[in-house]
Amino acid sequence: MHKSSLISITDFSKHDYLKIMKLAAEFEQNPNQNLLNGKVVASLFFEPSTRTRLSFETAILRLGGRIIGFSDSSSSSVTKGETLHDTIKMVSNYADLIVMRHPLEGSARYASQVSSVPVINAGDGANQHPTQTLLDMYSIIKTQGRLDNINIFLVGDLKYGRTVHSLLQALSVFENPIFNFIAPPELSMPVEYKKFLDQKGIRYFEHTEFTDIISEADIIYMTRVQKERFTDPIEYEKVKNVYILKNKMLANTKPSMRILHPLPRINEIHTDVDSNPQAYYFKQALNGVFTREAIITHILGLK
Repeated sequence: MHKSSLISITDFSKHDYLKIMKLAAEFEQNPNQNLLNGKVVASLFFEPSTRTRLSFETAILRLGGRIIGFSDSSSSSVTKGETLHDTIKMVSNYADLIVMRHPLEGSARYASQVSSVPVINAGDGANQHPTQTLLDMYSIIKTQGRLDNINIFLVGDLKYGRTVHSLLQALSVFENPIFNFIAPPELSMPVEYKKFLDQKGIRYFEHTEFTDIISEADIIYMTRVQKERFTDPIEYEKVKNVYILKNKMLANTKPSMRILHPLPRINEIHTDVDSNPQAYYFKQALNGVFTREAIITHILGLK
C-alpha cells in the first residue's frame, strides 16, 4: 500500500521527516538496493533541471527501477497543445510513480488529483520544492547533529525561492528554530510565511545586511536570484549581485557552521569559499540521492 503524494512539505508530518532522515542514512551506507525491480518511474520535467532530475534518476537506477519521461517539454506533446490533465492521465497509465517539475504554481497538486499513481513534486514555480527541503534537513542533521535549536540565515531571493519557503515550514515543527531573513526589500520573505511563523510564536528577524551578525549562524543558506522569475530585466539587474559570500567574511563564524545552497550558484558564493571546510553545498547535492531514495521507497511503501 503506497503513501499519498508528496506535493507540499506539509504533506509529511514530523514523524515522516524523521523517518526520511533515518532511511537516507541507511541508503548512504548502502545506496544500491533492488527495491524498485519491475517498477517504472515517470520523470516529467517541464522546466530545466540538473541536480534534481539527475539525482532522482540516479536514485531510481540505484534502486533497480526503470525511467520514462522527458527532460524538456519541447520533446513532448505539450508542444502540440496537450493539456497537463491529459499528459498526467496518460503517463499515470504507464508508471508506478510520477516525479514532476513544472513552472506553474499549483501544477503538482493538480497533477496529484488527476493521477492514478503517487506524484512527487520536484518544484512548481515559486511555490514548493519538498524533496530539496528533505535533503536540506538531512544535510543539517548530518552537520549539526540536530534539527532543534537551529539558527538559520536564509539569504538572497526569499520572495521567489521555493526552497526557502518549504524549509521554513519544515523546520517550524522542531524545537526553537530562529530564522534570520537577509534580502533586499524587493526580494523579502512573503507576508504569508511571516504570518505563519507569527501564529506559531517562532522568532524571525529581517535584515538587509548580515556581516555584523554572521557569527550567530548555525547554517547559512544562500540562494540564487532567479532571473527566470522576473518579468522586468531591469529589476533583475538591480538585485542580481546584492549578496556575495566571500571566504574572508567567514573568519568569525562558528567552526560547526555550514554553508548550504540549493544550486546552481551564479555569483552569490565566491569560488574562494569552495575550499573552506564550512562549504557544504556540493556534499548537500550528493545527499539528494540518498534522500530521494528514501522518499521514493517511503511513498511506495517499500521501506
